[in-house]
Amino acid sequence: MDSRTKQDFTRRITQSNRSELVVVLYDICFSYLEEAEKNLKEKDFTAYKEAVRKADSVIGELQAALNFQYELSTQLYPLYSYCRRELMRGMYQQNGDGIAHAKRVLSGLYQAFCEVAKQDTSEPLMHNTQQVYAGMTYGKEQLNENFQESDTSRGFFA
Repeated sequence: MDSRTKQDFTRRITQSNRSELVVVLYDICFSYLEEAEKNLKEKDFTAYKEAVRKADSVIGELQAALNFQYELSTQLYPLYSYCRRELMRGMYQQNGDGIAHAKRVLSGLYQAFCEVAKQDTSEPLMHNTQQVYAGMTYGKEQLNENFQESDTSRGFFA
């Protein structure tokens, strides 16, 4: 994942509420899975394994964040476990089958969480972050964004 993509994900995380944060995690996972597929086609097995491990780590975060007071969590946990097993199987067999199976399961869940995020009107989880303004300048491939600090003491107050 390049620095521009990481910066975009970081910005999205700082602006997200609970539901949107789950969607961002899915986007990060899909980004790593696409990177793994690209590395597999290029026969760069070291980078392939690293990308699969990072995608597995993201799914592990989704799995660890489940709240088992809700019945939905008991249904999501085995799905995440299946995806993680498929990724590991694909990593050790060095083929894309595991990634394809995991993506198929995760894409259905992703669509559902996108719908939930559209309906969630709660506040962003992080406060005291930079405001992002989309200006009228355009980069080579996309709209440029400007960060403007109104308060120089971001983060924790001592």
